[in-house]
Amino acid sequence: MQSIFQTILFQPIFNLLVFIYNFIPDIGIVIVILTIVIKIILYPLNSATIRAQKAMTDLQPKVDEIKKKHADNKQLANMEVLKMYQENKINPFGSCLPLLIQLPILIALYWVLQAGLTTDVSGVAKSLESLYSFVRSPGSINTVTLGLFDLSQKGNYALSLLAGAAQFWQFKMMTRKHPPKEAGAAGKDEDMAAMMNKQMLYLMPAMTVFIGVSLPAGLALYWLVSTVLTALQQLVVFKRTPAPEHPST
Repeated sequence: MQSIFQTILFQPIFNLLVFIYNFIPDIGIVIVILTIVIKIILYPLNSATIRAQKAMTDLQPKVDEIKKKHADNKQLANMEVLKMYQENKINPFGSCLPLLIQLPILIALYWVLQAGLTTDVSGVAKSLESLYSFVRSPGSINTVTLGLFDLSQKGNYALSLLAGAAQFWQFKMMTRKHPPKEAGAAGKDEDMAAMMNKQMLYLMPAMTVFIGVSLPAGLALYWLVSTVLTALQQLVVFKRTPAPEHPST
């Protein structure tokens, strides 16, 4: 399994990183370009995930209303919820499958950045032996970008804080601020859900900052760029995707 992962995901992405580095010998710029390339490849899957998440969020007030209306019959409530999803052409698992497909790619990208930013005592990147024959080895990778940041070092608070801010922006776009009028009386039961959403709104960015500080700065840079691109993609998808209808129950 590990060799398959190495052959199908790790090596192609790592070779792409080194290939770009041979033309643009600044690892920070290379990480930005590599992140953009990965995002372009995953654009259809990301869009499907965002549309599904938005649809589920838009319909949540009606879900709460149905559950309250049939509080004494959970089976009927579930059937009504599924019927509403079908009427709005929403797959409840639509936001999960694309994420599961992307997960191995994200893990591979994490290890690629770790490998590219980690050197031995001679300053040679540890995984340069994984290069294809047609990709020239740079011998070593300079982990300092723009003469400012050493992306192999941990504790870069600037990049970590920016990554956390981007995470806050992205997550806030997906969070409903208050129950819409269509929710009716069920909106009164959303206080707990709203409180949990608010906690996640601040908890996730805080975790991003903490994790970013604990990892090499190159990974924080990747997370920053990736999150900004995801947020921009959300704006595009939101603009193109109409809110689902709210059929009467």
